Amino acid sequence: MSAIIQTDDLRFSYPAVEGTSPVVLDGVSLDIEEGSFVAVLGHNGSGKSTLAKHMNAILLPSGGSVYVDGIDTADEDKLLDIRRTVGMVFQNPDNQIVANVVEEDVAFAPENLGVPPDEIRRRVDDALKAVNMYSFREHAPHLLSGGQKQRVAIAGVIAMQPRCIVLDEPTAMLDPIGRKDVLSTIKTLNRERGVTVVLITHHMDEAAQADRLVVMAKGKVVADGAPKSVFSQVEELRQVGLTVPQTTALLWELRQEGYDVPLDALSDEECAQALYRLLMKNPPVTA
Repeated sequence: MSAIIQTDDLRFSYPAVEGTSPVVLDGVSLDIEEGSFVAVLGHNGSGKSTLAKHMNAILLPSGGSVYVDGIDTADEDKLLDIRRTVGMVFQNPDNQIVANVVEEDVAFAPENLGVPPDEIRRRVDDALKAVNMYSFREHAPHLLSGGQKQRVAIAGVIAMQPRCIVLDEPTAMLDPIGRKDVLSTIKTLNRERGVTVVLITHHMDEAAQADRLVVMAKGKVVADGAPKSVFSQVEELRQVGLTVPQTTALLWELRQEGYDVPLDALSDEECAQALYRLLMKNPPVTA
């Protein structure tokens, strides 16, 4: 597969404050393949949200380059093409909702792109069905739950028909039910529609659901690979202040005690199977 987003030695510093310009991104080089589902994990201040804003030219590099479908994001004449290719969903859905009716809100971006009315109608219906919000099309957005609002925000981006969606901590303000609904929507878009997804998150369980996991710390990429492989690097992640999923932590502790268990049993089911096999090999001694 070809890369839809590429960063080449990307460096970025915000404008100087009191004479200092702290480095936020420090030589980040990544290729995001079209059709992939990539999670970017890191603490606050790691640079992950700043990286996300470079992916559709909200921010421009202080050094290095970013390419979207081969277009340099520094090319101002290509800004509309870049944002048609890569859509952004932010942490707070209230900041993206601009209309008083759900379907009008989803139609807002296509209207501004000059899409014909009949095509807008088709796109709006299709986008709302994709996020399972079609039955709410005539509702007022401010009366929806947080998770529903976020799905409407995602629908608004889908209606632009981007090939890639970057979601900057879209579940940070949601309850567990809302988080589950939004994650389900994201995975459906990726697996059934082939939309490239870049999910910025600090939740381990969300990162574990991606096909690829990029871990950031202090503006650098410190790990990159399949979630099972990355989370197996328990000590390395702890050195940069990150934890691992509870399943991996439990299996790692057992390995420290000398038990032969796999560290890549990431899901609850896989962990349970690993513990079952361990018990079959080492049955408890009864009096």
